[in-house]
Amino acid sequence: MYEEAENVAPMLARVHDGLAAYGGRWELICVDDGSRDGTGERLRAEAGRYGPHVRIIRLRRNFGQTAAMQAGFDAARGELIATLDGDLQNDPADIPRMARELLERDLDLLQGWRRERQDGLLLRKIPSRIANRLIAKVTGVRLHDYGCSLKVYRAEVIQRVRLFGEMHRFIPVWVAGVTDPQRMGETVVNHEARRFGRSKYGISRTFRVLLDLLAAFFFLRYRARPGHFFGSIGLVFGAIGAAIMAYLAVLKFGLGEHIGQRPLLFIGILFLVAAVQLLTTGVLAELLARTFFESAEHKNFCIAWESDPALAAWRTPA
Repeated sequence: MYEEAENVAPMLARVHDGLAAYGGRWELICVDDGSRDGTGERLRAEAGRYGPHVRIIRLRRNFGQTAAMQAGFDAARGELIATLDGDLQNDPADIPRMARELLERDLDLLQGWRRERQDGLLLRKIPSRIANRLIAKVTGVRLHDYGCSLKVYRAEVIQRVRLFGEMHRFIPVWVAGVTDPQRMGETVVNHEARRFGRSKYGISRTFRVLLDLLAAFFFLRYRARPGHFFGSIGLVFGAIGAAIMAYLAVLKFGLGEHIGQRPLLFIGILFLVAAVQLLTTGVLAELLARTFFESAEHKNFCIAWESDPALAAWRTPA
């Protein structure tokens, strides 16, 4: 929640109403992203009415939605984690159904789909539809509504993803780095018009989405082999530069023409220099990737299930 003081009391009430019939244990983690309108104080006051299962995390300043979500993921203790915005546009009553559906469909992520979205057409709906189709086309993770914050995850999966920058827009894409996209699904959820406060998003975020999409595409496809990305471009540039220089060599030594003042000579040199730079960048990127994955905290794979080694008996080869 960021400067959502008016939404604090109704949000906590609706969450408790929505999960009143839920059979399992649950906790509510509210992250105040450095609000200055009294959101944090109201959260503490309202939490005291419900009990210790309502936990409040207040960040020292406004770090952004991605950092706030990461703080919540780090603090969560359940086997399943559900996220929703604090503006009451998401319906907490959808969470129990989504949790059951995720388990029944054996998914790692269940994405909410705001089919009947209650937002402005020009500034919210149209840019969102364009962005959703572009993301699906570029990444191969095909969902209708990436921007919906109402999601349910398996904790063991989402807690392997470290969020930074503005990665919250592409969480399904980043999750695809640790699980099969076939284990991600979507379901239609309720969506309501904002009643209190004002939206923190505008048309300007469209340009940031494009830049974030480029970063997401790179990390999804080339995180463990960045040398292939830079190297392939370098080889193409090198081939173009070599072809240009070979053509000029034929003109110089075969036909005796002067090539010193030809723009093509400088273009060929430029392509060859760029090729060398890209190839060396790829080698350096490979070294960084190996250092990253060889550290004790990071692996380039994610285990879904493993038998208990304590129960396995050693056999003597015959």
